Parts: sequence; C-alpha cells; structure tokens
Amino acid sequence: MYQKTLLPNGIRIVSEAIPYVKSVSVGIWIGTGSRNEEITNHGISHFIEHLMFKGTENRTAKDIAETVDAVGGQLNAFTAKEYTCYYIKVLDNHLDLALDVLSDMLLASKFDPADVNREREVVLEEVKMYEDSPDELVHDLYLDNVWPQHPLGRNILGSAESIAKFDRGLLTDYYHDFYTPDNIVVAAAGNLTHEALEELAIKYFGAMQGTKRKMVTSSPLLTSARALHQKDTEQIHLCLGTESVPQDSPSIYVAHILNNILGGGISSRLFQSIREERGLAYSIYSYQSNYRDCGLLTVYAGTRPGNVNQVVELIFQNISELRASGISSAELHKTKEQLKGNLLLGLESSSSRMSRIGKLEITQGKYTSLDDIVTKIEHVSEGDLNQMMNTRFSTDQLCFTALGPLKDVVWPQVLKL
Repeated sequence: MYQKTLLPNGIRIVSEAIPYVKSVSVGIWIGTGSRNEEITNHGISHFIEHLMFKGTENRTAKDIAETVDAVGGQLNAFTAKEYTCYYIKVLDNHLDLALDVLSDMLLASKFDPADVNREREVVLEEVKMYEDSPDELVHDLYLDNVWPQHPLGRNILGSAESIAKFDRGLLTDYYHDFYTPDNIVVAAAGNLTHEALEELAIKYFGAMQGTKRKMVTSSPLLTSARALHQKDTEQIHLCLGTESVPQDSPSIYVAHILNNILGGGISSRLFQSIREERGLAYSIYSYQSNYRDCGLLTVYAGTRPGNVNQVVELIFQNISELRASGISSAELHKTKEQLKGNLLLGLESSSSRMSRIGKLEITQGKYTSLDDIVTKIEHVSEGDLNQMMNTRFSTDQLCFTALGPLKDVVWPQVLKL
C-alpha cells in the first residue's frame, strides 16, 4: 500500500493507504535540523518551526488554529537533530484542507519582526523550563560531553545567547537555504489514494522552486570523558554511553535487540536488577540514538546521592555479565517478540504510519516494509549480539555525565576513565 512520486521540482511524495480508518495524517518533512546549524545560529531550526504558527499572508495565527479546530483536526510540529516536521491529522474528507493549511504555513509565513520578538521570549521560557527538568537536561549535557564542538552535540532549542541574535534577515536566509523542494518530503497515511495526494501536492507545492544550500558536514568522533555538573536537586541524574551504529547500518536490528535486553523495557536486565530487585531507582533505562552516520547506546538512571555508587556498580555488573555470559536463546526469542510487538502495535494509527514513512524518506531516501523489518529481526543471532556486546562499553569508548548534588560523591573505581 506504499507509493512514492517525485515531482518535477524535486519534492518527494510518499503515502501509505489504510482504507479501514477514517483519518488522514499529513506531514511536511524538511531535511534540516540542529545538525545543519552553526554555533552562531544555534537553535534557528526550532525557532523557525515556532514562527510557522504565527501567521501567514492569508491567515492570522488565530485563523490557523480555528481552521483546524473547526474540523476536529490536530496540528503540530517538532524539530529534531536532522529534520523538522509539520503535521496535521484530520478526517479523510478534509485532506485538501490539511494540505491548504500546511502549504500556507510553509510557503507564506510572514516572519513579522514583532512575532520574532514575541516568540523569542516564548523560546527563552522553553529553555528555562528545560533547565528546570534535570532528568531531561542531563541528556543534553551528556551529548555535549560525547560530541563536543559538533552540531550533534548541541541541544535543539539553542542558547540564550544565540536566540537573542535572531532577526528576520537571519531567519529568512536560513529558511531559503533549507526549505527548498529538493529538501522536502510530503508524507501521508490513512484513508486516501496516492493519486489524490499527488494532485493536491502539485496544486499547493508544485510552483515551489530552489535548491538546498550545499554544506560540508563531518561525522562526530566520540569523546571518552567524564563530566560532572553540580545542581541542587533531590536526585543525581546520570548518563553512561558508548558508540552504536548509524540508522542504515546492517547491524541496526542487532543494536536494537541489544538495547532492549540491556534496558529497553520493564523486563530488561537493568530494570529488573536495579529497580525491581533492589528498589534503587524509579527511572532506569537504556536507549538508542541513531543518526545517518553515527549512533549512541546510552544508559540513564536517576537516584538519590546515597544510592548512586551502588547503581553505577550494578550498571557495570550487568554489562560485564552480558559480555561474559552472552545471551540465551530464550532471552533472544523473548526480545525479538517484544520488538515485533512494539513495532506493530505502534503503527495502528495513521499518524504513526505517516511518521514512519516520512522519517524513512527524509533520512534514508528509501522505504523498508514491515515484512522486511520482521525478517531482519528474526535473522539476528546470539553470535551477532555477543559480537556487538564485546565491542561496546570498553574504557576507551565510555562516556559518563552526571547532574545533581555531587559535592560529596566519591565515584567507584570503575569510573576512573
């Protein structure tokens, strides 16, 4: 049910028909995010995303909201490291309206200086709110520690210093550099036909012209380091990570299975060992961050200062046991079923299906069917997992970041990097 068309101006149209639902989700994916930014315009991708909701030549900000609300629709957007997405979900008979609103926002936003100044204050408040959430802030501090001086190591929101410099000229220059037809994907999923989507995309985006600014990009090199950030909080929040694989690596499903076994769910080794058996943390998990040319496998934990040494030692103990004893066939089978279940259950809505095909196209330029993914998961062997585990979390690949009341903490020997 997946189809793809390339328009004459370079815009890619991808769709997935789901005839048994009554909704349609449409996303406009732009191939730019915080990775494309310089230190001088850090946060500009996210700032532009905000401005797209502030009014166009045809609609005020209130008009945009009321137009979508009037049909019971949902309109939103987000900025990531390597892309930005604007999306809307409506009943299937309002597909035209969805493309009308999204194209108006993307092509006719005013970037009014007064709106820029007002939104600057909003984004600065968002930055402050984030800084008041240590369980979120520690991940940005960790990335800055892992990839210092590289755009992937910077947070998406920007800094107070960079945000203060944004003006209409800087914003529109960046917009014209990256909001170009060859850098845009129109993705839709739901009760629709590809032909109808293509016709509407031509109607609303067919006249768009321009090419993306060429950039020289580099792959980040992981820095094995320890960073400690003092903050008066009740818990110590820590991230401990190592190198993983890029998103299009043949080993990506090996990495996902390994992550699930280590800390990807409530039956994972870290969750059972640290939370369930000992009650040392409420939040303990691991996660993958996979980009086009690099990746990270990270363990996060939040715990009281008095527990932090034991938590760190148990994390390393679980890693050592996983490396020494390997993974049993029963554990591998259970994790494969878990991954397949998470994948399929997560794709029961038109919005999740749209997000999947849009992200695949904007980041990899190709589509992978669910059947292919399931087959690749099934082909992962115990040997594949053991081989990957033996190359992870070695001292020369290890990065550690902690945030919280650290003054009296004496870290265990295992963290003497």
